Amino acid sequence: MAHSLTKDPFVFDFLALGHDVDERHIEQALVDRMVEVLRELGPGWAFVDRQRHIHVDGRDFYIDLLFFHVEQLRYIVVELKAGPFTPEQTGQLGFYVSIVDDLIRKKQHAPTVGILLVSDKSEAVVRYTLSGTSRPLAVSSYTYEALPDREKDSLPAAERLKRALRAPIPGKQQKSTEV
Repeated sequence: MAHSLTKDPFVFDFLALGHDVDERHIEQALVDRMVEVLRELGPGWAFVDRQRHIHVDGRDFYIDLLFFHVEQLRYIVVELKAGPFTPEQTGQLGFYVSIVDDLIRKKQHAPTVGILLVSDKSEAVVRYTLSGTSRPLAVSSYTYEALPDREKDSLPAAERLKRALRAPIPGKQQKSTEV
């Protein structure tokens, strides 16, 4: 269920941030550019709140970003982590999902989904971490580049492409062109 709402990776190149930024800067940039963020998230997403304050048993907690999916009629808790995924982060996310289900969600709404956005993740660690939970949680990475490193590394270098484009095609007569 959580995986049907999320994609991986989210491409945040429009934020123009470097790799060494903290969670608050990422969050601020996302809120500042909410229209582009909603387009990147996909159809049906609506922004509800940022740093949603929740008071539980004398303690204060803050949900990074809270969305509502208007087609699926469910809340979506998004927690941002500036570093790589660690299993304990799903505990915090699950806690927030439970709070939203108990204190905010209406009975006609579908169960809340939690999405953890991290800068990097190991698929195996994520799989083992989520295999023991029945909560609708997903872990997705974000990037500031249109192509992840793995895809970029599989492409030829820009200089090699330029040389190939300038090279004459065998068996074809070249036209003289001035630029």
